[in-house]
Formats: sequence, C-alpha cells, structure tokens
Amino acid sequence: MSILYHSPVIIIREFLPQEQQTFLDLFKDDEVTQYLPVTSPERYVEMFSELLENYEKNNLSRWAIFDTVNNNFIGMCVARIFTYNTAQIEIGYVLSKAYWGKGIATEVCKALTHYSFVNTNTNEVVAITDVNNSGSQHVLQKSGFERLDNLIRDEEELAYFRIERAWLF
Repeated sequence: MSILYHSPVIIIREFLPQEQQTFLDLFKDDEVTQYLPVTSPERYVEMFSELLENYEKNNLSRWAIFDTVNNNFIGMCVARIFTYNTAQIEIGYVLSKAYWGKGIATEVCKALTHYSFVNTNTNEVVAITDVNNSGSQHVLQKSGFERLDNLIRDEEELAYFRIERAWLF
C-alpha cells in the first residue's frame, strides 16, 4: 500500500481491495453528494475497480483519506488528467459530513496540489465545483487557487479554479 501524504491529522493512501464498501458508503449521504455529478451505484463500483488498476499503471488515481488519530475513514480524493485540457491535472475530494469545517479539505487540496506538481510535469493544477458549492470554492481559494471564468460541462455551468506551478516552486 502506497502512502501519498501523512500528517498528524490525516493520511492519504491507496485504497485496499477489501475497502470497496467503505468507498461505496461515502456516496450514500445525499448531503455529501449534493454537488457531485449524478452517478449510478454501478458507476461507483466501476470507479473503485478503476482506482485499483490505476495504482499499478500510473501515479494518478483516487485515494482514501483516514484520520491518523483513530483510523476512521474521512473520504476520498482524486488527481487525474483534466478532460478539457490534458496538460492540466484536476484535483477533487469528497469528505464525510463529520469532517466538514475542520480544515481537512484545505490540507487535502494542498497535499494533492503538491503531489501533482512533484509527480507530473504539469504546470497547472485545476479544480471545478458546482457554482453553488461555496464551501469548496472557499477551500480552493484558501489553498492558493485562482478563480477563472466558469466552465460549461454537459450544459452545466461550473466554477473553475487554477493554480500554477510557479506559485509553489
């Protein structure tokens, strides 16, 4: 099992194959998924299979976030090639409601941004959010991201954020 990031508060690491149900349970809370694209339960199962395959193939995937104090599952995060500009890496996260408002999302964003710049040759890391997801937008801005013009995906307007390599290195 590979560890992506470790701090006194959280650990970001590969999911283990036996943690599929833990991954799937994250998406059962309507408040947790309210700003995510509509996805079927079958698609979440496919996503879990894909993330396990990605661990062997490349350095971009989805990872588990755990509490280092009690080993409770916090959520998941992702770094992947951005569909709309393959020179950019897109990051994102989904946290259990119990962990909202504790600074964890900001720590995850900073860790993923650093990881993306160190492990790829991208010069830009981006993130998109629902235009109404002010919490995640605040997290991105606190993490050093700049808000750009909104992006349209599948006829839906999304808030679009970017940070450049020069800001960190």
